Amino acid sequence: MTNVTRRRRKLSTPTLLALPAVVIVLALCVMPVLRILLLGFSDPAVGLSNYALLGSSEALRRIMATTAVMCVATTVITVSLAYVIAYAMVHVTHREVRWMFFFILLAFWLSVLVRTFAWIIILRSEGPINQMLMALGIVNQPVQLVRNTFGVLLGMVHVMLPLAVLPLYSALNGIDLRLTSAARGLGCGRIRAFLWVFLPLSAPGLVAATVLVFVFSLGFFITPAILGGGRVIMIAEYIRTQFEVTLRWGYAAMLATTLLVTVIAALSIAARFVNLRRIMGGAH
Repeated sequence: MTNVTRRRRKLSTPTLLALPAVVIVLALCVMPVLRILLLGFSDPAVGLSNYALLGSSEALRRIMATTAVMCVATTVITVSLAYVIAYAMVHVTHREVRWMFFFILLAFWLSVLVRTFAWIIILRSEGPINQMLMALGIVNQPVQLVRNTFGVLLGMVHVMLPLAVLPLYSALNGIDLRLTSAARGLGCGRIRAFLWVFLPLSAPGLVAATVLVFVFSLGFFITPAILGGGRVIMIAEYIRTQFEVTLRWGYAAMLATTLLVTVIAALSIAARFVNLRRIMGGAH
């Protein structure tokens, strides 16, 4: 047996072992996606009629605008709050970090459905917030805090916050705090040392958290459907309606494809600025 034959056998063994997993992924993931892509061009007729509605449908433009505004607002608020939390975690004791991690992961592990219904109870007209506002005399009647944009935004930020804290803490925890101390020793104040030294070094974590929150926000379904009460419709809920209610499968497939392309484009743009694989825990 020659050396070439032995090398071929060694190379073929891992390939054969991975082949069943590759087949399963192709059958369960890739093929359904390709089927959705095909539906967008073939139902109800072969062509680009579904994609023509992207620019001509007023209802679709309104829903896409709502989705964009909600995603951007959620991303800005979530990343800002997460940065403050991660910054605090870097500057506290190990014991305090453990407790903060416990509560962050506790919120992360709770079901999105449970958290959403909890906000319904808290924000409803008879809920504790309205009762407190009325008891303090701030308002004379209950304030509408749910089934509107505010309720959806609050619920989305709550769900996304743990996802933003984790990559930000990973990035901030890798910054040598002696650098900011050195900057302050050279004459920078606390704010200038933060803006000129610490913040630029944390930029990769900021980009990763921003991309992560924005991409996940694009596909939000449960939180807007429940907290929005049908008044705040985002693209994921609209796609579900087209699939299950109006039965416009080609139209829904076109929307799903557009959403997928948007996500891929966002990740591609972010990858030009930072190493996403390294920040997300991939191989160096």
